[in-house]
Amino acid sequence: MATAVATPLTIDPVSGSVRSAREVVPAGLWDKQVGLLVRDYPYDSVMAARVLAQGYAYLLAAMRHRGEGLGLAPSKLVDIGVHTIILDTVAYAALCERFNDGRFMHHVPEIEMKNDGSVMRTADIVAADGWEVDLSLWADAAPCGPCHPGNDSH
Repeated sequence: MATAVATPLTIDPVSGSVRSAREVVPAGLWDKQVGLLVRDYPYDSVMAARVLAQGYAYLLAAMRHRGEGLGLAPSKLVDIGVHTIILDTVAYAALCERFNDGRFMHHVPEIEMKNDGSVMRTADIVAADGWEVDLSLWADAAPCGPCHPGNDSH
């Protein structure tokens, strides 16, 4: 079982504060999705919450940058959080409605992993958007990302 470590935070240069996924996810949904991660992975609730928070930060940044062709990609650990979010399709559709102008952001995985630095560039974009970045969860597979490059999808 994973243990908790200190979470490095990024600070929003405009407001001086860090944005947390907990601000935008209803408490009941958050608890449910943390529970799903604990059920399906060898995580305690602290690690599950870290993974989930980074999954939301990634998706919300990807939605904000829709159409920019940035080739965003999560790390393997962050991707676990993303999958937990998108598999709860009713809640995910509501997230897309609220933060993606009602457009559903599709999941388009690739078989081959990229080795182009896109994961750490994505973490930088997430941080620049003011979201908490738990760098240890992004660095697990920093050179890899299985998502379709340049596509507005995950």
